[in-house]
Amino acid sequence: MTKQGVEPDELTQPFWDAANEQRLVIQYCLDCDQLQHPPSDTCRECGDDCTFEWRQVSGRGRIYNYGVVHDCPVRLLQQDQPFNLAVIMLDDDPGIQMYSHLPGVPVDDVPVGAAVEVIFEPSANGQLVPEWRVIED
Repeated sequence: MTKQGVEPDELTQPFWDAANEQRLVIQYCLDCDQLQHPPSDTCRECGDDCTFEWRQVSGRGRIYNYGVVHDCPVRLLQQDQPFNLAVIMLDDDPGIQMYSHLPGVPVDDVPVGAAVEVIFEPSANGQLVPEWRVIED
């Protein structure tokens, strides 16, 4: 499946740079000891005057839920319809959810609750993006 190209901005550049190195990093607030994703200029827990860093996480999680996309408005993705879109909860912080097409999983045959690990696949502009694959527990 071809992924839509990603254009990092100043805030998200560290996330995408790490992805190009096949590492998954999440924004971390040093003031309240919380991970947060997606990245933000302010901490969702403690507010405006926070100090952030990027923390590498394990790259493991579980499939929380999924849907099947039959009518995608993104032209680049229409050629692969229908496709899975799964919600992944990170083992490092189950409150953080990421999305994946689950490469290799047949449409509508998603094993909810299954363990997954991050992989990195190229987008249309060459930027690597995190996706998730099912693994044995």
